[in-house]
Amino acid sequence: MSKRDYYEVLGVSKSAEEREIKKSYKKLAMKYHPDRTQGDKVKEETFKEIKEAYEILKDDQKRAAYDQYGHAAFEQGGHGGGGGHGDFGDAFGDIFGDIFGGGRGRGGRQSRAQRGSDLRYNVELNLEDAVKGKSLEIKVPTFVSCDPCNGSGAKKGTSAKTCATCHGHGQVQMRQGLFAVQQTCPTCSGKGKVISDPCTSCRGQGRVEKTKTLSVKIPPGVDTGDRIRLSGEGEAGEYGAPAGDLYVQVNVRDHEIFVRDENHLYCEVPISFVTAALGGEIEVPTLGGKVKLKVPKETQTGKMFRLRGKGVKSVRSSSTGDLMCKVVLETPINLSGDQADLLRQLEEKMGKSSKKHSPKETGFFEGVKNFFDDLKS
Repeated sequence: MSKRDYYEVLGVSKSAEEREIKKSYKKLAMKYHPDRTQGDKVKEETFKEIKEAYEILKDDQKRAAYDQYGHAAFEQGGHGGGGGHGDFGDAFGDIFGDIFGGGRGRGGRQSRAQRGSDLRYNVELNLEDAVKGKSLEIKVPTFVSCDPCNGSGAKKGTSAKTCATCHGHGQVQMRQGLFAVQQTCPTCSGKGKVISDPCTSCRGQGRVEKTKTLSVKIPPGVDTGDRIRLSGEGEAGEYGAPAGDLYVQVNVRDHEIFVRDENHLYCEVPISFVTAALGGEIEVPTLGGKVKLKVPKETQTGKMFRLRGKGVKSVRSSSTGDLMCKVVLETPINLSGDQADLLRQLEEKMGKSSKKHSPKETGFFEGVKNFFDDLKS
């Protein structure tokens, strides 16, 4: 059975910060821990899944690998985070460490620089480009890694030094009566390092604002709501942390002729009443050009014709949809006197055998007559 998305397991977005991930893990772990679920095997498996997701997403390197390659990044035994639930202290050491000083290692874990935010870029396409695919260039204002300091935030030739207050742990421990309380280090703001000589280009942030020009290849068959992921093209993280991803969100404009429904296309084609009555051949549009469509005699308005393989090949499958053509009878307008007389003559000649020529009309009005007759009786 395929694994669920780790972000979905913890109920957080892909741009969630470490504190959001930790908060969600704490809430879920308290709910599903085996010590609380009294042998419920389903909830025990859920707890293992939650713990495994947290072990990956709390680690910047593992999280970056997961964001780029998904579960495949760890299929060769990379993280080993799902092998049992462990004891109570192991599962909740990270949760209560901030409060009671029970985290692993002296002073708790070192705070890590945050991964850059994911970005979204909206692109609008016409139907033809969405169906056939297209390459385009986009300009994205974002943060990029600072070149002079290579993203470190420290002036070229220098480097950040271990914080003397927290000794690189990012947190300090304070005694309050019987309790030891961990807090974010006030000197380094939880980073574990201090930049004494910051880079003048980025002012010590390790990143600068810039508008990037990117080439995006739109695959054939995309539709409104589809997203194209450009890994590592989001905002650069602070102090050399990995960059986020850029998601190109597709919106397909309405077409003047066709309406798309997944792989199928729909259109309305007007026909004259002569063609509808006597039959004939008409031209209908497709995305590949005009094609001939044979209309049988006595075709009624609203009749749907299917042109197989003239629809869309979806980006998600190898099958191509159909084009559904709905013929609509067009009533003639701007008739001359002679033309109107010819129609009246035709109506008079057909009137003697209306049941034969217009069975639906005749049947409808006979049904109306019977309805009112029943009301009178």
